[in-house]
Amino acid sequence: MQVVHPSLRMFGIRTPLIRPGDNIVDILIDALEKQGVELQDNDILVIAESPLATSENRLVRLEDVEPSKKAEELALEYQLDPREMELILQECDEIFGGVPGAALTITDGTLSPNAGIDSSNAPEGYVVLLPDDPQGSAEVIRRDIEKRCRCHVGVIVGDSRTQPLRLGCVGIALGSSGIVPVEDVRGSVDLFAKEMKITRKAVADNLVSAAQLLMGEAGESIPAVLIRGAPVQTTKESVGMPLFSPDECMYYSNIRKQ
Repeated sequence: MQVVHPSLRMFGIRTPLIRPGDNIVDILIDALEKQGVELQDNDILVIAESPLATSENRLVRLEDVEPSKKAEELALEYQLDPREMELILQECDEIFGGVPGAALTITDGTLSPNAGIDSSNAPEGYVVLLPDDPQGSAEVIRRDIEKRCRCHVGVIVGDSRTQPLRLGCVGIALGSSGIVPVEDVRGSVDLFAKEMKITRKAVADNLVSAAQLLMGEAGESIPAVLIRGAPVQTTKESVGMPLFSPDECMYYSNIRKQ
């Protein structure tokens, strides 16, 4: 499966079901070989967080979770399973609201419903937590692939999130390695020679959004996408995802004032 652009191509990487303890690099390389695709310099691999987290043993059986009194109260307020609510409390930095079926949290510095905990694409009675260290995982995966395939690649760990006042999900990068995830274009000029004052390009997020057109959100069995020819800045370093502090964020800071 591939999408063609004059300079950009995307290949969906179809794999068997990924299970706890699997080596995701082995699985991806084997899948690419079976599809007849050979990695090249500056290719980018976008890997969905849920299968990665599953391989990292972040799958939790709800029967094993004992909800606290606070979890039971919040579960009633947001119409969630108290055991899942307990996991949300353990995983998030802050809960500051919600709607029926979702508690709105800040988790690892980003807005995230239910602390990113997901029951889709998990066995019945289980949920998948976010990867414990997506930035570290991206770096380890990149180094392993580069060593084995003898080419420089970028790796992005991606997730899907909703946007304020927008219907539907878009991509968000939880961690990246081998590329510059946010490009600063301040100081450049537009078509009318006006200087850009605040604009930064969310390169990694945009690549995750593009990849999700192939990954889907259900049973597609495409946990990763290879992107070739993307106009990005590559690097040999592991550049972390730059984040606003909550007070600097236009959306969050104004919500908190209410």
